[in-house]
Amino acid sequence: MKLLLKWLLSAAALLFVAYVYSGVEVKSFTSALIAAFVIGLFNVVLRPVLVVLTLPVTVLTIGLFLFVINALMFWAAATVLGDGFQVRGFAAALIGSLIYSVLGVLIESALGGLFLKK
Repeated sequence: MKLLLKWLLSAAALLFVAYVYSGVEVKSFTSALIAAFVIGLFNVVLRPVLVVLTLPVTVLTIGLFLFVINALMFWAAATVLGDGFQVRGFAAALIGSLIYSVLGVLIESALGGLFLKK
């Protein structure tokens, strides 16, 4: 139940990102659902590999390179999906991923409080 709710709220967060920032475009809620799924899949499969491969750069930049990795995951999802979810360049991916990450933290925090283990 929590996973399904997180997926729906992440899709809504993508729609919000597209609403507040013109560099990201989402055509419909269905496109947002698919994009949220692909971003989540990339974050589970590709992100850990990229974090390990770029560890020296991440250490040198005191962790700031992780923002670049998040932007790459966001941009890669837009590249794979095509028309339904578009990002206009790397700078737009960086800003969009930052907004999406903040919303993701808020969603995770809200769901953590909603689904407390008793």
